[in-house]
Amino acid sequence: MRTIHHDLLGAQIRYLGTDPGLRSRVLEAGEGDALILLHGGGGHAETYSRNIVRLGSKLRVLAPDFLWHGLSATPPYREGNWLRQFTEQILHLMDCLGIAKASVEGESLGAWIGLDMAINYPDRLDRLILNTAWGMRFDPNSVQERGADLSDLRRRSIEGLRNLDEAALRSRLEWLVHDPADVTDELVATRLMLWSRPEVRAALTTYYEHVFSPEMDPYLFDEHSLRRISAPTLVLWTEHNPFHGVDAGKRLAELIPDARLHIVPNAGHWPQWENPEEHDRVLLEFLGVG
Repeated sequence: MRTIHHDLLGAQIRYLGTDPGLRSRVLEAGEGDALILLHGGGGHAETYSRNIVRLGSKLRVLAPDFLWHGLSATPPYREGNWLRQFTEQILHLMDCLGIAKASVEGESLGAWIGLDMAINYPDRLDRLILNTAWGMRFDPNSVQERGADLSDLRRRSIEGLRNLDEAALRSRLEWLVHDPADVTDELVATRLMLWSRPEVRAALTTYYEHVFSPEMDPYLFDEHSLRRISAPTLVLWTEHNPFHGVDAGKRLAELIPDARLHIVPNAGHWPQWENPEEHDRVLLEFLGVG
């Protein structure tokens, strides 16, 4: 039986950061050029447990828990653009490890932070992978928005945090995948253990109350900003992404000057988990080490 433990054999876990407010738990494998894998909102480094060791055969792969997630630090939220604290966390991690420049894959929320790095810190970014990305504001009528699906995600997330039982968390995780059978008992149990930490539960409740509110709209990257991205970019999308459908992936690839698009079939919001072999093959080819 496949397990997260088996998938991570050959990886190590470290806690890194000289600033306690930016301290990260990191899953790491391999050596060479750095690839940083950024999970989505509510997630944790195990989002990439099926990819880290395989990708680590060619690269130095680091998958951190974001702040307020998993076992990383839970500092106070700053007023205003508190999402920038995620970017500062990743830059701090790179500085602690002496990494001047890295490639970054961001999934969902992680892609929002990848976009921030590409637009505002381009000297720290080598290549960018935008996996079922979030954080964009498209021009009216260019992409079909799916606000109902975002509301559903918020509802499932808050319900999972309030109830903290296996049924609520399974419902939250099933939103991420095309086939509910891809949500394993082990994954549910792992999420339950991490969300049960009082400081994480409180921090994630605050996160979900704010991230889906209109106060975040000014921090979405508009089409003008997306056109400024200079890093070679892979837009990795899926046939069944529950919000921002294939038209959004195509539009994103059109806007970024040096971008290519790959659509993963039979996957929802987690192609790295649902179709890990295809995900890793496409990434390694894009990064020139396949």
